[in-house]
Amino acid sequence: MAGAVLIITITDRSRGGEFAAWFQAQGASLVLTALGRGTATTEVLDCLGLEAAEKVVLMLAAPRSSRLVRKARRELWLDVPGRGILMTVPISSIGGAKARDYLLPWEAEEEDMEKEITHELVVVITNRGHTDQVMDAARSAGAAGGTTIHAKGTGTELARKFFGMSLAAEKEMVFILAKSEDRKPIMKAVMTQAGMSSRAQSVVFSVPVTDLAGLRLLEEEGNA
Repeated sequence: MAGAVLIITITDRSRGGEFAAWFQAQGASLVLTALGRGTATTEVLDCLGLEAAEKVVLMLAAPRSSRLVRKARRELWLDVPGRGILMTVPISSIGGAKARDYLLPWEAEEEDMEKEITHELVVVITNRGHTDQVMDAARSAGAAGGTTIHAKGTGTELARKFFGMSLAAEKEMVFILAKSEDRKPIMKAVMTQAGMSSRAQSVVFSVPVTDLAGLRLLEEEGNA
């Protein structure tokens, strides 16, 4: 569906209610919330001014709107270190007109849909307890950190057909935001060091990030 995106916002758990209320005030009909855990090292946490790694991940469907992203950056103070990060990934379709009208309560803006993709969200699905193994692999290829949420897998017996092995039902999903040029090395490192042949049994994929707020790039700081 042209112009529809999934907004993913990651912030400290103490701010989850504040962020959810803000999105609802903008017209969002449904905001999904999942508890997460940051994977940044102690040194990175100190640098960003963060005291805890307990996170919340908020997800909602919305029409693509750079204006909304800019408003979130300003009103949620996303450029302040430790406040959080917001990203959008494209949605290709929504099933049914009623669901579309419910999830997308306002119209998409007329924007350049060929906007250059500078970042991608790398998603790793791994066995529970192996997040450190995944992140060690990702960091070896340049990843700075990630966020983990707990999940439960279904249909894991089908893995025997494809991989010749069974998979554990208890899973963790690791979200790693990366520059586009770093995506392939990070994914390759995860597959090599924590892939299906390891105890982590990780599956990894990526999605393009169309808009981003809360990540202060070094090159932008240099031009400030």
